[in-house]
Amino acid sequence: MCAYSVFNTFPVYPLSAKPLILLAFCRYRYHTSLLVIPQSISSLELGVVQISITDYQGQIITAMLAGFMLVFIEKSFNKIIPNAIKMIIVPFCSLILTVFVTYVILGPIGLIIESIIANVVNSAFTSNLAIIIAAIIGFIYVPFVMTGLHHLTIIIDTILTTTFGGTILWPMIALSNIAQASSVLAMFVLQRNDKNARKINAPACISCYLGVSEPALFDVNIKHHFPLISGMIGSAIAAAISVGFGIQAFSIGIGGLPAIISIKPEFWGYYLLAMAVAIGIPFILTYVSGRKKLATPAKSNKEKDFICPMAGNLIPLSKVEDQVFSQGLMGDGFAVELKNGEIIAPFSGEVIMTFPTKHAYGLKRDDGLEVLIHIGMDTVQLNGKGFESFVNQGDFIKQGQTIAKVDLEYVLSQKKSVVSPVVFTSGEHIECNEQFVQLKQENIFKWKG
Repeated sequence: MCAYSVFNTFPVYPLSAKPLILLAFCRYRYHTSLLVIPQSISSLELGVVQISITDYQGQIITAMLAGFMLVFIEKSFNKIIPNAIKMIIVPFCSLILTVFVTYVILGPIGLIIESIIANVVNSAFTSNLAIIIAAIIGFIYVPFVMTGLHHLTIIIDTILTTTFGGTILWPMIALSNIAQASSVLAMFVLQRNDKNARKINAPACISCYLGVSEPALFDVNIKHHFPLISGMIGSAIAAAISVGFGIQAFSIGIGGLPAIISIKPEFWGYYLLAMAVAIGIPFILTYVSGRKKLATPAKSNKEKDFICPMAGNLIPLSKVEDQVFSQGLMGDGFAVELKNGEIIAPFSGEVIMTFPTKHAYGLKRDDGLEVLIHIGMDTVQLNGKGFESFVNQGDFIKQGQTIAKVDLEYVLSQKKSVVSPVVFTSGEHIECNEQFVQLKQENIFKWKG
């Protein structure tokens, strides 16, 4: 899969047989029926070249290097082979040459790199600072998930499993999932009387306990901040316990609670202790913090000035196409079909959340009122193109201050909607009617309750 991902990332000849080449290469390279060769033959001699016969099964770096080599070789052949015979010559020659180069050069290099990585990681987790290192990794793993960098741990886990017959890293990752799920469980208890919150918290908690953490992170914990930090603290302590007892997994498996089936049986007792910590500490910290932070602010404070953060056609949130917004799963609010690309702050307060893609902003007023301004629909897929941000997380803003600008023509050219929800994520409810609104316009809705 690693070799195929590398090979498939790069554009080659439009009629390339690259999937077949890769499958043939990997079958020859890694198929278990070929692993009997090293038992009887230690090397092959091709003239002056001596090739060592080595078991490369499970070697991730070697597979990636082979994928890069196959890309280079096939692209080179495509430039010099006539189109009439490309589909016959290129696949065969690419396969044969890649196998040869991998065995002679790339395979040994890959083994050296993997050996270095495995020994460095293993040394870190068996050193005098192992518990501290584990706590740090347990704490920062969630930010890795938020940025997608957590996929790198799969490579390290695979290398450790291949080299040492087990991985000490995977149990910590599974415990991180459990810790974040426990924070959501506490939020479910705290918000049990909030119908909209229950719709989000319950499935997010279940999926996170089963190993899928994204709904819990992005729909609950990041939104409120304190559950995220509580989960990270619990994860750090649980990771320290895991490494302190030397808990190992056979291999990568399902995350969350089911991860115990991947743990070597001799470590089950210690792992259950780490699980109890990953469940208890985040739950307690989130519950204690939440009882103060989720207290309903005085209604009179909610009546402070709120100006329209964008210009265009105002529509009720229930008419937005995205069901996450239209069904009120994130809270009540309104939406504006943009006619102007400038987005301003509807009140003075703090920027509590921004996205690298510059399409969404979380703002908080000093009385506890929180809003999420989401510019357009599915605009996260634009990766920030067409957007300009003027604020960062943690900035203090003044009412009417420009926080972002969007190129509406570009967004529309990418077949994305410019309908932009404004959601009251702190639980307020409003009434509004369809109308055209201007920037800084007041009284665009009525508070309920």
